[in-house]
Amino acid sequence: MNRLDRYLQKLRIEAALPWVPPGSHVLDVGCADGAVFRLGESRIASGVGVDTREADAWSDGRFERRTGEFPGAVRRDERFDAVVMLAVVEHVPEKALTEWAGAVPELLRSGGRLIITAPDPLVDHILHAGMRLRLLDGMEAHEHHGFDPRAIPSIFSAPTLVLDRRRRFELGLNHLFVFSKRDPQAPSDDTRTADA
Repeated sequence: MNRLDRYLQKLRIEAALPWVPPGSHVLDVGCADGAVFRLGESRIASGVGVDTREADAWSDGRFERRTGEFPGAVRRDERFDAVVMLAVVEHVPEKALTEWAGAVPELLRSGGRLIITAPDPLVDHILHAGMRLRLLDGMEAHEHHGFDPRAIPSIFSAPTLVLDRRRRFELGLNHLFVFSKRDPQAPSDDTRTADA
């Protein structure tokens, strides 16, 4: 990643972190080198990062890194206050995303949050132009498969997982989705908000 890639990554993380409850135990799916934990260490008490690729660097301590596929790299008995998937779902085939969506509610504590960011499909054109001009490294842009982030609510909504917030950021080129795990016995609260 070059400086511009890192800057864009930082903007994504800054959009997501306010939705991570302070003192949380966090699962970062697609954690790369642990930037979420570094930038959010004052807010995140502990966490697990999962990525299919080995990390070039990782700071030990209260954040554990596992190399492997999600959800297989996470133990079935683990529970988290937040699961974050930042700029990762667009790299995942739809069949695997359905498996991910089925796993998340089991990994979240009651009241826990799923936080997802995904680029608008227009970003693929911008990334390829930036890569040709050597302004961006592209962060695995070749893995994008034309994913439309408008599908995220239908993929990840479940009886216990409710979309609370949806908004665009970075000049509308990225999407943020925040889901909360609800107690299935609790009465429905329809206070969800969405920004176009």
